[in-house]
Amino acid sequence: MNQFMRRVCAAGCWLGLTAGLVAAAASDDYTHEIEAWRTHRVNQLVKPDGWLTLIGLHFLKTGENTVGSAADNSVVLAKGPAHLGTVFLDKDGRVKAVFNPGLGVQVDGNEELAADLRDDTHGHQSLVSVGTVSFLVIDRGGRKALRVKDSESDRRVHFLGLDYFPIDPSWRIEADWVAYEKPREVPIRNVLGDVAPALILGKAVFQRDGHTYELLPIQEAPDDVLFFVISDQTSGKETYAAARFLYASPPENGKVILDFNRAQNPPCAFTPFATCPLPPKENQLPIAVTAGEKNYRGHHE
Repeated sequence: MNQFMRRVCAAGCWLGLTAGLVAAAASDDYTHEIEAWRTHRVNQLVKPDGWLTLIGLHFLKTGENTVGSAADNSVVLAKGPAHLGTVFLDKDGRVKAVFNPGLGVQVDGNEELAADLRDDTHGHQSLVSVGTVSFLVIDRGGRKALRVKDSESDRRVHFLGLDYFPIDPSWRIEADWVAYEKPREVPIRNVLGDVAPALILGKAVFQRDGHTYELLPIQEAPDDVLFFVISDQTSGKETYAAARFLYASPPENGKVILDFNRAQNPPCAFTPFATCPLPPKENQLPIAVTAGEKNYRGHHE
């Protein structure tokens, strides 16, 4: 090999080595990014008011609903004072509570004996708390319910951690964003059987192994985060049967990043007291998405 060829080979080897180092550094950065996201995800789950603290979901009847842990209440709590008080639901959907004295019940941090309770259809939900137990009023399909939490719940105290597929950069996919001329309303069913319309402004179109797939995100406004409720060929096997959730930043320059390494279990995978949405038929992928969270090792009743 003459001197010129040696210089050419040396330059090529150097460029190849440099490219390899850059690629390795980028891969390491991405791995650290996903690992940091996973840490944040677990921290959110185990918060004192996170999903793992749910201990009850109680639908209210119109009129008086006595509330407490004693068996003679119409709403029997898994934990809390034996006789907390009475929650009144009127025919117009308004909720009011009267609490028994001497219990130290707080509403939004202030000790109260009576209060009007706002549900999650308003800008601010009223939080009722006594000791480690708290509850909010939620609206599901026009029905009002008490969502009850305990910061010392068994699910939180004995949380087993999350399991994942190996981090795979190939599942971070740049999809095309196809905006609809007019927003669509797609019916979304939840685990209770309730159906509500969701606003769909467009779809994400991506390729995998030579095939094209589409996903519909729930998005109320163009600048909102995209929320995908999906299932795939791992559902009911390696991953939670009902669905997984995937969030993405709003479209930019006609593109959307779908990072399936961030696919996560819905709250229903951890507790029977959540009311999770189910994927529309358009989001039931006919492929195995071997990325993101696997099914939770824990169990619930």
